[in-house]
Amino acid sequence: MNISLDKSALEDAIIDLCRVCKDLPRVEWRPLIQQRLTTLQALDTLNSTNDVTILLADIRGFTSISEQVSASDVLLMLNHYFARMNDIILSYGGLIDKYMGDSVLVVFGIPFSSSNDAYNAVACAIQMQLAMDEINAFNTAQGYPELFVGIGLNSGTVSSGQLGSALHNEFSVIGDGVNLVSRIESHSLRGQVLISDTTFQQIEPSVTIGQVNRVLVKGKQEPVTLYEVLGLAWDDQHMAVPQREIRNSRRLALNEPFSCNVIAGKEVLAEVLHGRMVDLSYNGMFILLPEELPVLTNIRFSLALSLAGGSQRDIYGKIVSVRRMDEGFGYGVELTDLDEASSQSIRDYINRIIGGG
Repeated sequence: MNISLDKSALEDAIIDLCRVCKDLPRVEWRPLIQQRLTTLQALDTLNSTNDVTILLADIRGFTSISEQVSASDVLLMLNHYFARMNDIILSYGGLIDKYMGDSVLVVFGIPFSSSNDAYNAVACAIQMQLAMDEINAFNTAQGYPELFVGIGLNSGTVSSGQLGSALHNEFSVIGDGVNLVSRIESHSLRGQVLISDTTFQQIEPSVTIGQVNRVLVKGKQEPVTLYEVLGLAWDDQHMAVPQREIRNSRRLALNEPFSCNVIAGKEVLAEVLHGRMVDLSYNGMFILLPEELPVLTNIRFSLALSLAGGSQRDIYGKIVSVRRMDEGFGYGVELTDLDEASSQSIRDYINRIIGGG
């Protein structure tokens, strides 16, 4: 096999192969090395536009999680998570484009395209969600917090090639399709798989969908349609996204003042919205506001109740349902970024009030 690669790419390939091969029987090394080098050689010469399906997976609330454990434990927890995710990604023919903190960007259709790229991408996303039970069993045994992942997918045309300089360069994909998948992923809840209309059109005969939403995203003048994937029946595979019930806990009826700020992109808007909190559960709540807000709007608020350890703490949530009511609009909200101390305080508060304590 005649392989000609730049030094940086070859070094990265050797490091990657050492990490993968150490856990495999020696007889499996040669075909794996040949496969990786063939892929790498194709990437090294690839500089074009490609029709692909892009997957972006992100751990929900990881900033709060990283504050609960030491830096070394954060690395151990992430490496265990990524090792399992990488196995799944490679088994479905995905190419890991890059890691971004606790996120991973994956491309299906480069360097070798297939009519099944969208199917493989969605099947990969479902298997990644299914694997979270195994990952969280490990985390619990180690005393680490549970992890929950949101995944977004989009199909479209991207530009691909080597980016960088002679000192350092790497293969990457860029373009509107990549930008859009980032917006889609930001709307996904923990345990959820969201796909764009372009991905849905390619797999429609085989996919089971749940909620469909049209949302405005940065960089798009018209609303984008997002489909929640519930399952996929394809190529003798029948798989379902595990349903993470966020409000299957005890619910406490309330009638408390409530105020929040809307988050647009990464900016917390200055206007404060005032309403009432009607009920509260371990991971969600129902609120009333006079203003109408779209589904998947992100909000920030402070709990006025004496349940966040006796102090005010900023809490983040995402609107998951909307209904018109006599008092204005009712919103189901999932708590998306909750540190362990606040979470435990909410649980203790609900249990104490319901129990009559």
